[in-house]
Amino acid sequence: MKRHVGKRLVQYALRFKKTILIALLLLTVAVAAELSGPLIAKRMIDKHILGIENPWFETDQGEEAVTYKGEWYKRSDHFASGEEKGKEVRILQVGRDYYFVDEPIPFDGERTVEDGDIMISKDSNTVTLEAEKLTNNELISFYKPEFEPLIWLIVLYFGLLIFASFFEYGQGLLLQTSANRIIQNMRTDVYAQIQRLHINYFDNLPAGKVVSRITNDTEAIRELYVTVLATFFTSIIYMTGIFVALFFLDVKLAFITLAIVPILVIWVIVYRRFASKYNKVIRTRISDINGMINESIQGISIIRAFKRSSQTEKEFETLNESHFTYQNKLLNLNSLMSYNLVNILRNITFVALIWYFGGASLTAASVVSLGVLYAFVDYLNRLFQPVTNMVNQLANLEQALVAADRVFELLDEKGEDVADGELKPYEGNVAFNNVSFAYKEEEYVLKDLSFTAKKGETVALVGHTGSGKSSIMNLLFRFYDNKKGTITIDGKDIQSIPKQHLRQHMAIVLQDPFLFTGTIASNVSLDDPSISREKVEKALNDVGAEELLKTLPKGYDEPVIEKGSTLSSGQRQLISFARALAFDPAVLILDEATSNVDTETEIVIQNALDTLKKGRTTFIIAHRLSTIREADQILVLHQGEIAERGSHEELMQKQGRYYQMYQLQQGKTIERAV
Repeated sequence: MKRHVGKRLVQYALRFKKTILIALLLLTVAVAAELSGPLIAKRMIDKHILGIENPWFETDQGEEAVTYKGEWYKRSDHFASGEEKGKEVRILQVGRDYYFVDEPIPFDGERTVEDGDIMISKDSNTVTLEAEKLTNNELISFYKPEFEPLIWLIVLYFGLLIFASFFEYGQGLLLQTSANRIIQNMRTDVYAQIQRLHINYFDNLPAGKVVSRITNDTEAIRELYVTVLATFFTSIIYMTGIFVALFFLDVKLAFITLAIVPILVIWVIVYRRFASKYNKVIRTRISDINGMINESIQGISIIRAFKRSSQTEKEFETLNESHFTYQNKLLNLNSLMSYNLVNILRNITFVALIWYFGGASLTAASVVSLGVLYAFVDYLNRLFQPVTNMVNQLANLEQALVAADRVFELLDEKGEDVADGELKPYEGNVAFNNVSFAYKEEEYVLKDLSFTAKKGETVALVGHTGSGKSSIMNLLFRFYDNKKGTITIDGKDIQSIPKQHLRQHMAIVLQDPFLFTGTIASNVSLDDPSISREKVEKALNDVGAEELLKTLPKGYDEPVIEKGSTLSSGQRQLISFARALAFDPAVLILDEATSNVDTETEIVIQNALDTLKKGRTTFIIAHRLSTIREADQILVLHQGEIAERGSHEELMQKQGRYYQMYQLQQGKTIERAV
């Protein structure tokens, strides 16, 4: 199924669109303030530095007027509208020297100095003008009216930089905060989806790979929002501002620089074509490595006991080598198409610009002014910084898109919504009516099964491995749904009851109980606020845990690490029993709950079972037939069917399969039942 990764990433971002829009607005203001620098520099060069070559006119003494050899002069652009002007004079620069010319010039062109006179040539025309070379002090006096405007422009420029820095900080903070919030929402959704997924999903996917999607893949997506998109947003707005400024300076030059845009688009398309392929393999290998590490840690004792360490290392190295190979391929691609290629493109652009326009701008017959050329070069230099930033983020972008595709694949798995509310406690009258079930199509593990368990009864399920005992429990808990027939509780089909409601009044004790990181008390209550501390302690005492747990330094507050590995199997099992008792279920399932404990602990547990089973419908899956002698009903399963049923005494009298199994467990030799 196509997941429209980009569209869905945008949908996550739109959850915080208000914050993002404010950030982009702040960014736009910051960019506008920062990009005003070259325009200010252009004005300083063209108006206040090169503006000395504008026409000067004799005038009266006053503001912005300059004295030279007893006469007062003012630059043409300093005259107020309607103000009277006198004789025109000019100040011309030739090389590094400045000359005073006591008359207007008919045209401008290439300038040379000969015997103190200035010769101006343009096309085939030449004019010679009498000129006086200005001393440094005389030149400074002509520049004095420009000092104050230049200082104000410098102050304005630094003020805008400070102003822009505050807005940059604000937009960066808002964008980064939004990005972190987005990924927080995504991780919450992914974890919630894990709770909704069908048990079958976890049967087919190693835990390490699931963890990799929740941690590594979402972390890669976090980089997309925190770094990649922030960089792209900033760069695009920055580039847009630069192009607006370029068009303001010179339309022809701006159109020429626009050629960078299609080059950049083609660049991204070509890069993604190769990077996507490499990144998919890399993300898969990371997932495989995580899965193998998880499996190795879980089975470390088996690996060492059977001397498989060397073989496991080789298998890991194969995965690691594959990951390294594709990382190198991606590295080569990034090296080829990132910073180096940007530098080449930038240098070509600069060479073309200076070759085409630069030479002319240094002459009097300039195509563009020196200020415009300076501003243009400054903007081009700034233009390639966001281009470089975007290109350098292409690798992270592609990694994030591949990771997002894997995360959305998990989110698209069919799940079950968690139902709100509670279900009124039911009596616990369970009935299986002609139930058939298959994990795989047409490979039935339960066939036309029918039995009834009344409230307060204990039903034991026995049979060889693969006979269908655990499948009955899976159906009762609705970890799977039966294909044929119906299962009812108090006459109501369980498939019409939301799974969470159904399980509210059920509890299970497994052969190998699972304990969570926390304390003994928290493992009993599972942090359910409805289960008080008093209830926790009573449950532990009722199952006889007090004696076995009294040696622990902190008692019921003893820390429990992952899976309760610091506790004995008997202690873990008692905690699991207490957990079931604390939740006060109507239906209790004991899945070979006493098979992994010693004889002494089994006696404690058997005593606790009487308390635990009172008033509850109890299903016991047992291999030790001695533990189910008091069961109200024993179902002997064989290849998914009920081969025999009855009490212990009844089945012993039949001398069938149950009798045979019981005798074998007692160490007696018997003839196989036909």
